[in-house]
Amino acid sequence: MPVDSHRSFDSGRSADPAPPADSQPAGFEPADFNRRVIEEFRAGRGRVGGPFEGARLLLLTTTGARSGAAHTVPLGYLPDLDGRVLVIASAGGAPADPAWFRNLVANPRVTVESGLFTYEADAVVLDGPERDAAFARAVESDPGWAAYEAKSGRTLPVVVLVPVPGPPAVDGGPGGHLLAVHDVFRRELELIRKEVAASGAALGAQLRVNCLSLCQGLSNHHTGEDTLLFPPLERDNPDLAEVMPVLREEHERIKALMDALGSVLAAPSPDPAALLPEVERLTAELEAHLDREEEALIPVLNALPAEPQG
Repeated sequence: MPVDSHRSFDSGRSADPAPPADSQPAGFEPADFNRRVIEEFRAGRGRVGGPFEGARLLLLTTTGARSGAAHTVPLGYLPDLDGRVLVIASAGGAPADPAWFRNLVANPRVTVESGLFTYEADAVVLDGPERDAAFARAVESDPGWAAYEAKSGRTLPVVVLVPVPGPPAVDGGPGGHLLAVHDVFRRELELIRKEVAASGAALGAQLRVNCLSLCQGLSNHHTGEDTLLFPPLERDNPDLAEVMPVLREEHERIKALMDALGSVLAAPSPDPAALLPEVERLTAELEAHLDREEEALIPVLNALPAEPQG
């Protein structure tokens, strides 16, 4: 079953993924369950154990439609392109929309915690063909979504979280930011490798989006490094003269591997057996590159003077 609003942490009143309401044991306290998951998520930088180990989770903070207070819930998500993610307001198949959905309809500006970054986003409720296509991708990747829609008796809302322009919040200064970005790619590749290996004979549309989203984000990151980060670091740090050409060459090799992966994905019916080796090659090259870049650049970035506040 999907790990999101369908397994409502609070029986449909706030988040998702606890056992569905009809299977919760006597004495189950949704608020306590949510709190424990949130604490574990934050302590583990986005990783949790138990039934949600390895799942795609985020923390969504909304503003109460009536109270105006901040409410944080753990939710499963689906990657989308352009840095967006999708969440589905299934509420464990309950007949009413969950509170977090009603909150964001009233106040669309939300806060998203990925475990590695915290950022502001605008929540947009999809409708028409766009909603149907996104929900079909979700159902193809996990039929549990369709089961919860049937159980609920309503059309489950699909919400896209669109990041607000600007850098996300992260601890550790420029070096910490670079490390967090790298860890996002490491974690996403880890998830995709597992998803491809488990995909069976056919590659679903959502898994294809997951791969394309990774490549899009990685391409944007390397373009930003090549044009904005590397030139001033080279100019001000002669000791980097030897390693910088190596990092740029690795960018080109990674681009070629992403192009090869994209060629597999462009096939009318992509073959997971052909995709997995491409993902493995990209993973090996990228992990070696990230390690080299961190070793060379993080000490330099951490030595930069702090930017003036205000």
